[in-house]
Amino acid sequence: RKTKIKKPSNTTPLTSRRHRSPSCTYAAVLTKSFDPVYYHTIMFGTSFSIGDDILDIGTHKYDRKSDQRAIGSGAMIPRLALGEPGQFEVPNVADPAHFCRNNFASACGNSDANQTVKFAKGTTTLAFKFDGGIIVSVDSRSTMGAYIASGTVKKVIEINPFLLGTMAGGAADCSFWERNLGMQCRMYELRNKKRITVASASKLLANTMSSYRGYGLSMGTMITGWDETGPQLYYVDDDGTRLHGRYFSVGSGSTYAYGVLDTYYKPDLTVEEAIDLGKRAIYHACHRDAMSGSINNLYHVTKDGWIKIHAIDVNDMHYEFLEEKKNTMSSS
Repeated sequence: RKTKIKKPSNTTPLTSRRHRSPSCTYAAVLTKSFDPVYYHTIMFGTSFSIGDDILDIGTHKYDRKSDQRAIGSGAMIPRLALGEPGQFEVPNVADPAHFCRNNFASACGNSDANQTVKFAKGTTTLAFKFDGGIIVSVDSRSTMGAYIASGTVKKVIEINPFLLGTMAGGAADCSFWERNLGMQCRMYELRNKKRITVASASKLLANTMSSYRGYGLSMGTMITGWDETGPQLYYVDDDGTRLHGRYFSVGSGSTYAYGVLDTYYKPDLTVEEAIDLGKRAIYHACHRDAMSGSINNLYHVTKDGWIKIHAIDVNDMHYEFLEEKKNTMSSS
């Protein structure tokens, strides 16, 4: 005897024979446009909201939602619903975008003195070409204003066995975008079956920075390595500026490092002299700049790839050079 089953009035009619099985809940969902909330309700019996408000910020849709919340609360300024599931946290002010532009801008020197939130940074990095390759020398101190956040930051990004990048500015910006550059360089190798040139790698990073110009990134980096054209060195910053040169120094202690480089640099240095120059330049910068210090990491780039030469505490270098200075003065 057949029993006619009455369909609930609030369900969507199912046309396919396969859908008539009461166990095919997922198939029933496919007859509607896929809705995560609807699916979650069917499977688990409760509604779960998956918000995508972050994608709406800056659009008319987000403005309309803000106005509706303001009307409901009776407030004159659109009310920000912070801390709710699926909501993107923004400054709890009337105009978050204006607040961020005026208080989170990356600035040099004292130009951020009037900002509520100051972008605190400080470092010393340098690199120079010579007849025996390229020397890359950096410190390892990370600061937040007068507070030393870390003394063991790795400011040389090893992009691949023949390519190095340095970090100066915002640690997160430099680290993320140079690792992203490493991915782009690897994709280039897979597509073209050859290693990317230093010029091309620096151009990729400069193009990325140009596309994000004005978004508040803080990055001053050097891209260096050895390719079929020989040793190459480029400077790239967050404005998309890209410079080719013999030596660069970037960071709050760069003026002190440039003083040493300008005095002692010459293209025909031996490997030992070049290593000593990179070591001395970082030491003097760390000695005079409070935002730089801790460990001196030094790399030597050759046609066979880069080699890490040493990681020396700057305090040890201080007593080494102090003894040398005493001996020089006593002999004269």
